[in-house]
Amino acid sequence: MPFFDTGVFTFIILPALIFLLRICDVTIGTMRIIFVSRGHKILAPILGFFEVLIWLIAISKVMHSMNNAACFIAYAGGFAAGNYVGMIIEEKLAIGAAIIRIITQEDASELIQNLKNTGYGVTTIPAQGGSGLVHIIFSVIKRSDLDNILGLINKFNPKAFYSVEDVRLVNEGVFPRRRKAFANAHRVS
Repeated sequence: MPFFDTGVFTFIILPALIFLLRICDVTIGTMRIIFVSRGHKILAPILGFFEVLIWLIAISKVMHSMNNAACFIAYAGGFAAGNYVGMIIEEKLAIGAAIIRIITQEDASELIQNLKNTGYGVTTIPAQGGSGLVHIIFSVIKRSDLDNILGLINKFNPKAFYSVEDVRLVNEGVFPRRRKAFANAHRVS
């Protein structure tokens, strides 16, 4: 009896393979969508090629095992896990820029000065909020710097309201310098 006809292959190895293939293709698909939304015209189609290639392999294995419920469960489970893995990878890569809006009723001068001292560009606007005067602070940052900014907010204005949004394109601006090779660069990628 060949190995491929065994129950171990049919109900354990084949579903595990399908599960792993789905994790790979959905993770790549999640990353592809993120790169499309950020305008990466070269990388997104390359990822799309591998996403579909892997998906074709996975779906062909499912189609050859139409009477194996374990393959269907592995296929669906791989899809769910692939979404999760893709989001985790995207979070770790933190590609692109974000705009952070900070609204505080407290004196924001220390926060603003610390943001500037750290190299971030800051725009401030005095405004009227629902319960009095507020300070609105805007800063366009690299997404990889978000935790640093949130740390400064929590240190100097822990009760401040803030919101964060992805930014697709940035032209000019003030950003902390990373390396000497990029000392004159103003673009955020």
